[in-house]
Amino acid sequence: MKVANRWRASRPPESVNDPWRRVQLGLGALVLVLVVGTLGYLVLGLPLLDALYQTVTTVSTVGFREVGTADTPFKIFTILLILTGVGVVLYTLTVLLETLIEGRLTHRLWRRRMDREIARMHDHVIVCGYGRLGRTIADHLAAAGRELVVIERADHVLSSPYPHIHGDANDDDVLEAAGIDRAGTLIAALDGDSDNLYLTLSARSRRRDLFIIARAKLESAEPKLRQAGADRVVNPQLIGGTRIAAMTLQPHVLEFVDVVFHDGSLEFRLEEIPVGAGSVLEGRTIGEVAVRDRTGAMVLAIRRTDGTFLTNPTTDTAMAAGQVLIAIGTSEQLGALAELADARATRAPRGAGPSAAPERAVPPGR
Repeated sequence: MKVANRWRASRPPESVNDPWRRVQLGLGALVLVLVVGTLGYLVLGLPLLDALYQTVTTVSTVGFREVGTADTPFKIFTILLILTGVGVVLYTLTVLLETLIEGRLTHRLWRRRMDREIARMHDHVIVCGYGRLGRTIADHLAAAGRELVVIERADHVLSSPYPHIHGDANDDDVLEAAGIDRAGTLIAALDGDSDNLYLTLSARSRRRDLFIIARAKLESAEPKLRQAGADRVVNPQLIGGTRIAAMTLQPHVLEFVDVVFHDGSLEFRLEEIPVGAGSVLEGRTIGEVAVRDRTGAMVLAIRRTDGTFLTNPTTDTAMAAGQVLIAIGTSEQLGALAELADARATRAPRGAGPSAAPERAVPPGR
């Protein structure tokens, strides 16, 4: 709940027209009336319990007998207390009923459950910005089964179906509430390049190992974002233009890739699989391990530790810890290859086929 409390503290002030706030104001005013009424009757000579009793019966309009002597000061004070107290009671009951009808209390309980859900997340994705791009990112991540938290300062995030925080992503308290210390990836998809630059700087200064993907509107912003600490920089306009050109030149290839990545109607999938230190694959060639024969998956490319790609590797290509295999195959085939690449898996003798490993999310390599 520590994160949840910080999240509430980082939110912008609620409107005084909010029903829950009005219930709080009404209850506060009612307590104030009871205190003032009790003190007034104490001044008029009543004992403490009698003063409280007289105040409650007066404000609630129950109409029991007066406890004290009904002299002139007593009557004047009681009249003022009735006019003030009855109004406060009616106001409080009205806004309380309104709040219950509108479901604000239910929403508040739901918000607390969401805060607890965010507090338990680990290795999740923080999506900063919930415009058209942010919504698309969140939808695809959720469809892939990744846990995510959305940060957006505009009010439309309140209708988001995903765990979200209504606040400024460049606020350190908001990032902390989103679990940046436990997150695996942060996506800076804010509207302006300057906002994304500041967000990238803040996130990188806080976490050196955090995988950061930043959006760039201008080409001139890309090197600055990389210098600020972004692991990947995406220019949606540039990608959109390239995609349209590719659709013109090779529409079938592009549609096949789309189906493999997003559709899910084919049994084949593309996946990245990191080679772990001490795994079966480390220090051995693709031919020695007989990757395709043992798993059925085909290695299309290898990302070396220096960030370069080796495409269409041969059977003589050696694999090393820290490299990432780009492979295609069914879920079972890719799971078997992931088991071979997993450093925690028991080394199997050559020629022995591993059992299929369950599907798992592969964290991105830097």
